[in-house]
Amino acid sequence: MNTAVVGINWGDEGKGRMVDLIARDYEVVVRYQGGGNAGHSVVNEHGSFALHLLPSGIFRRGVINVLGNGVALDPENLCKEIDVLKEKGIDITSKDLKISERASLLLPWHKDLDELEEKRLNDKKYGSTKQGIAPFYSDKYQKKTLLCGQLKDIDSFRKHLGEIMEWKNLVLKGVYGAKGYTMEDLEEWIDKYCMRILPYICDTTKLLQECARQDKKILFEAQLGALRDIDFGIYPYTTSSNTLAAYAPIGSGAPFVKIDEVIGVVKAYSTCVGEGPFVTEMSGEEAKILREQGSEYGAKTGRPRRVGAFDIPATAYGVKVQGATNIALTKMDILSYMDKIPVCVGYLLEEKKIDGFPFPSLLEKCRPELIYLKGWKTDIRDIREYEDLPKEAKEYIEFIEERIGCHIGYISVGPSRDDIIMRENI
Repeated sequence: MNTAVVGINWGDEGKGRMVDLIARDYEVVVRYQGGGNAGHSVVNEHGSFALHLLPSGIFRRGVINVLGNGVALDPENLCKEIDVLKEKGIDITSKDLKISERASLLLPWHKDLDELEEKRLNDKKYGSTKQGIAPFYSDKYQKKTLLCGQLKDIDSFRKHLGEIMEWKNLVLKGVYGAKGYTMEDLEEWIDKYCMRILPYICDTTKLLQECARQDKKILFEAQLGALRDIDFGIYPYTTSSNTLAAYAPIGSGAPFVKIDEVIGVVKAYSTCVGEGPFVTEMSGEEAKILREQGSEYGAKTGRPRRVGAFDIPATAYGVKVQGATNIALTKMDILSYMDKIPVCVGYLLEEKKIDGFPFPSLLEKCRPELIYLKGWKTDIRDIREYEDLPKEAKEYIEFIEERIGCHIGYISVGPSRDDIIMRENI
């Protein structure tokens, strides 16, 4: 069985902890889009980690981890991440990690351009993490970047890089009045980072084709969530790639692979990092308490996450566009302090209730229709069987399940790998 683990809302739902958990049942884990602009938090016997590029199956010995052609491959970020794991006693060899030769390289100026454009936009900014993602994907589709496989012919690589540098310097200097790059700058980047990742680069399409032929199970790992998808998200406050499960075979380099199950990950309440409409957003002391209880700070940036009530319209929409067949509800334990728990069951537009999730430009005008469910007011972190949960907790889960139209099969009650309740589909 091949499975995709994807985000249902705005990202930061807990996909990394789910991949780390279920990767034990798979031979291959593949990241298929995005870059180092968001972190997947993983807590296991090795420690606590925030992975930005490495697939979250990297801790499972014997599992092949692949960075697919759809990934924004930042050699500097990747090398630093490999070094962090090595410090914790986890050596990553070319048997553990494979990088698609067709993945495009995120080049040094992409981060510069990201920051320069956010500064230019000022109060109209999109909330970028300044990791170069938007400039990277723009250049990729302009055919103005380089593929990882080109590093195997370093002289040709340098020549092509110099040609792109000349074009990019016109933008850096002429549009933003910034400093340009020299080949000396780029030689240091090549030697320090690019040559280190060379041993991991291979034909991953051939690898995945052979895995499929042998009926090996593949786990696809997404970054961010459905509402950040470039086509189906809250545009323009999205990422610059496709975060949906339907893109997984393409971004992985395995368009011939069929996905059998889509596990959609969603928090038991809503969070959002960055700019853009967030209909259920809380403010004041209510938001501060929930943020502190859930340690809601961005894994990449450390920015405080915006928090809000569980959002039925947004989640049902995410379930639909992701084609989710199962749901992992994370951070259920965080709500244990609440006497009553808010849930958004609909949106009001000009005081009229609307059906479903609206077109992005209408979201700023929407207000949440809230109801309150009774809290359970007891610690649930040690519970491992669904039947042992308090009645109110089960009522909360089953209310959400009915409204979003998808079975909730996993309930996380803590940050560690095994802090999970497995719930059968009855």
